[in-house]
Formats: sequence, structure tokens, C-alpha cells
Amino acid sequence: MEFPQGPICQSCGMPLRTDGDFGTKRDGSKGEDYCFHCFQGGKFLDEGITLQEKIEKNVKFGVQMGMPEDVARQMCETILPHLKRWRNE
Repeated sequence: MEFPQGPICQSCGMPLRTDGDFGTKRDGSKGEDYCFHCFQGGKFLDEGITLQEKIEKNVKFGVQMGMPEDVARQMCETILPHLKRWRNE
């Protein structure tokens, strides 16, 4: 499985294609590493979540978006552990 092209959220792997996709820093300015689903106002919206919990959350979201569960799981288990937020977990 290949990593998505271009910048992606370093928490969930969402492609960051437009300015509106990026989360915000504490001062409200655009962040660089995380999407608006994960990071707003300089804080993670799911602070305290573990990598495994994030994988499960993203698998459920992928299934809701029409992905087969096994494909969503493989994608999450392949990509998420390599992202900045999870490397030291």
C-alpha cells in the first residue's frame, strides 16, 4: 500500500489539499501538520486517544464512507503508525 501523495494530516492521514483542510494553531492561524478534524486552536480534539483507538476510529469512518472494512483497516494500520503524532507511541 502506498502513502498518499502530497501533504497529509500527521494524526489521521487525511490529504491536506486546501487551506480549509488544515487545523489551526492556538492563535487561530493555519497549522502545518494536522487537519481540522484532528487539531483546532492548538489542541488535538481527541487528546488522550491511543494509536490503536485512532486506528479503530478511522476504520469506522472509512466504512461509513463506503470502504470495505478490511481495506480501511489495512490502510490505517499501514499509514497511521508512521505519522508524526504516533511515532513515539
